[in-house]
Amino acid sequence: MNSLHTKDYLVFLLYFIIVAGYGYWIYRRKRKASVSASHDYFLAEGSLTWWAIGASLIASNISAEQFIGMSGNGFTMGLAISTYEWMAAATLLIVAIFFIPVYLKNKIYTMPQFLNQRYNSTVAMIMAVFWLLLYVIVNLTSILFLGALAISSISGISLTACMVFLAAFAIIITLGGMKVIGYTDVIQVFFLILGGLVTTYLALDLVAKHFGGDGIVDGFKQLTRNADDHFHMIFKKDNPYYMSLPGLTVLVGGMWIVNLSYWGCNQYITQRALGADLNTARKGILFAAFLKLLMPVIVVLPGIAAFVLHQNGYFQQEMMVNGELMQDKAYPVLLNLLPAGLKGLAFAALTAAVVASLAGKANSIATIFTLDIYKKKINVDADEKKMVWVGRTTVIIAMVIAVLIAPLLGIDKKGGFEFIQEYTGFVSPGIFAMFILGFFWKKTTSAAAMFATIGGFALSVIFKVLPTWTNLEWLSPYGFSKQVAQKDGSMLYEIPFLDRMGFVFVICVLVMIAISLYQTRRGVVAKGLEVDSKMFKMSPGFLVGALIVCGILTALYTIYW
Repeated sequence: MNSLHTKDYLVFLLYFIIVAGYGYWIYRRKRKASVSASHDYFLAEGSLTWWAIGASLIASNISAEQFIGMSGNGFTMGLAISTYEWMAAATLLIVAIFFIPVYLKNKIYTMPQFLNQRYNSTVAMIMAVFWLLLYVIVNLTSILFLGALAISSISGISLTACMVFLAAFAIIITLGGMKVIGYTDVIQVFFLILGGLVTTYLALDLVAKHFGGDGIVDGFKQLTRNADDHFHMIFKKDNPYYMSLPGLTVLVGGMWIVNLSYWGCNQYITQRALGADLNTARKGILFAAFLKLLMPVIVVLPGIAAFVLHQNGYFQQEMMVNGELMQDKAYPVLLNLLPAGLKGLAFAALTAAVVASLAGKANSIATIFTLDIYKKKINVDADEKKMVWVGRTTVIIAMVIAVLIAPLLGIDKKGGFEFIQEYTGFVSPGIFAMFILGFFWKKTTSAAAMFATIGGFALSVIFKVLPTWTNLEWLSPYGFSKQVAQKDGSMLYEIPFLDRMGFVFVICVLVMIAISLYQTRRGVVAKGLEVDSKMFKMSPGFLVGALIVCGILTALYTIYW
């Protein structure tokens, strides 16, 4: 039944009051101290605890694309899609050990600031404008539209009304600044995980009861028994979803570029840790890594459960849209089975995921525009209060634009999660190459960075259209291409997008090295960052936690290889 009961509305209202009320209390308590300072508003400088940083990282990351899109991928391809979550846990450790110390040591607060400090203002400004466009037109709209679509299908409320509500709720939280976002994210993560676990529990219990059993343990056993093909992490070439997750690439190839670019070179994410000291930031990131290990239980297992139930006669009509099976309907149809009250809790969890991501993304948009464009090019004499006002205005404008254009972009035409990953991948390889060489190779020049900025995107486009220019069958024996049916019925050998990212990254690095060496010989001196090996030393507690995360990941991949 696509509607909410009175109990559901009461549960949701309680959630809304708790989050909004706590956010307002944080805002009032902190305002007298320093909320007028721009760094405090944009970064919550020195005030977020490790658990707030970790929770905010997860709340900002987990959104409708995971709850809806990743559950949909769980329905079709199974546990393998969890590699995005589990490899992210490993990536977070690398970011905590190597990336964050460089940012904090060099007092870097935004990604364009890093590019300006390491390369030049031209590279920084190009990327600042680019990131703004990407965040507003791709990320903000995707989160808003997919979230509203899911909430609409659960509640029966119109799509437009859901979008307006989500945008307004996110604005309320965002206007308080990074401190309010960081601390309210702790509550958001609580609802997100609690509501997600309740949905998983009921989905597994439903599977168990269908086969004459009871409880989540029996339900999980039935999943592995009736959907064995959904419990393999590494796909072989004959797997129909090899193009999405091409074999060992998820362990040693493009998946690292996806994650390192997202978690280490992304204003939206790193902003949470940049206002803290190194020890606090590392603890927060380690906490986020542990939470990442849990995410597939919340967002992937329900999709697999929906698949098994669908195979046994459930959701035959609910999963269909215009006569076609729609994978992204998997999570919403499960939520519609929940009893009154619990459905409201799951509804709150989904809303928490969407709102937290919207708030985090909007704050990053405001930070980049205010600190890297407005302050540097429009009004260099702007005082602290003016900058905070501009930041808040930017949040509102960005959200209004997202509400207006989101329905026009066709975001729902493909599996949401995979769609976002693939098209973000057009820019990730070049950005990551520019950052990683900028960190650890002092000879990297501005011209090399400019090539990564523009050339990386151009190479991604070339690799995308390359199959229409030439036959790539010769790559097939190595696992780097596979025959795929086109819309017109023809067959082409295409390169999986994760492999495509790997190729582009390697080419970018090689060309950047060549350009830098050539310029160095001609007397060009690059601007290096302050990097000292002592910066990367880990505390005993962090080291133990990191080893535990690595041990769990090794066990998971061994069991479900």
